[in-house]
Amino acid sequence: MSEAAVVERADTRHGSAFEVLRIFLRLGLTSFGGPVAHLGYFRGEFVARRKWLDEAAFADIVALCQFLPGPASSQTGMSIGILRAGLPGGLAAWLGFTLPSAVAMCAFGYGVGWAGDLSHAAWLHGLKIVAVAVVANAVWGMAKNLCPDRERATIAVGAAILVIALPSSLGQITAIVAGALIGWGLLKGADVGSGAALTVGIPRRWSWPAGVLFFVLLFGLPLLHASVPSQALAEFDAFYRSGALVFGGGHVVLPLLQAAVVPPGWVSNDSFLAGYGAAQAMPGPLFTFAAYLGTVMGPAPNGWLGAVICLVAIFLPSPLLLVAALPYWETLRRKPAVKSVLRGVNAAVVGILVAALYNPVWTSAIFGPRDFAIGIVAFLALALWAMPPWLVVILGAIGTALLAAFE
Repeated sequence: MSEAAVVERADTRHGSAFEVLRIFLRLGLTSFGGPVAHLGYFRGEFVARRKWLDEAAFADIVALCQFLPGPASSQTGMSIGILRAGLPGGLAAWLGFTLPSAVAMCAFGYGVGWAGDLSHAAWLHGLKIVAVAVVANAVWGMAKNLCPDRERATIAVGAAILVIALPSSLGQITAIVAGALIGWGLLKGADVGSGAALTVGIPRRWSWPAGVLFFVLLFGLPLLHASVPSQALAEFDAFYRSGALVFGGGHVVLPLLQAAVVPPGWVSNDSFLAGYGAAQAMPGPLFTFAAYLGTVMGPAPNGWLGAVICLVAIFLPSPLLLVAALPYWETLRRKPAVKSVLRGVNAAVVGILVAALYNPVWTSAIFGPRDFAIGIVAFLALALWAMPPWLVVILGAIGTALLAAFE
């Protein structure tokens, strides 16, 4: 084993997989508000509070995950886990962040309708209001560090306008590509360095096999299913493709899932929409909707086994892509040309967060003066009093429910 390999292995073990699991399990229980809010929770926990990453390193990881297909917030969490405790840390981060909502969605699938219509619940509305504060705090903190001059502030504003005008994954990808091109052309030599080093506990020799396996499964599973009729294989193929071909994650994956399960008759459209409504009330990644679909699937395997098959299949592309990309990311992000590109991309990411803060985070939560007042108090608690986000989430839900009860 080479000296470099020894150093790499020694440097990657900053913490344990159990530590990562414990922290991400708490985040998985309290991170309401969707993918953009999740990034806010991650920044508050791992940049501001625990100092596992600096602002630039966190932004570069977010930029990488925005480029890759799949759920960007879950991929960011896996990346943080890998950087902290190697591949076991990445698995622990995924389990902790995903398991609470996956179990809840599976339980809902076993008793569809037991929770009733949650869309008008006061406590759920309170969680949405707190999500506004979480995202606003993340945007404020990232903007101060990533858009310190008028050039990058202009890129951020332009990206926000573009994403608002094109509210889809196409708008996000276009904004990131435009930010990269502008950074490459106009932001050369603006900064020195790219923040603290990212020590990745994954050997580079694993990158190519992981990337090859990603494409082998993407193109090979349909061929295998065509020659070997199997419902389990058909489910795994459909959900793997949904996880591998969606950019932006979150709500963008829903049309792909609906096209995969409703036309073949695996899930009725009414059951699909019922699960989608319940997913809005869950913390953690929206991709755990796959666990519900696997549970209510008509043909076997269904139930808890179907939930496991569909959940693993839809998330599997993400770790394969991360193992393929992360070992090269630290070297790439320090090259002068790449640093210029990243300066533009990170400014564009801030703009994307600004656009998401407006729609859907603000527009789905702030309906009047009372909501605005609760949001301002939550922002004050996060930004100035440095209260832990999980406590603000709980207090926001309770406070909104109490105010609603007095009306």
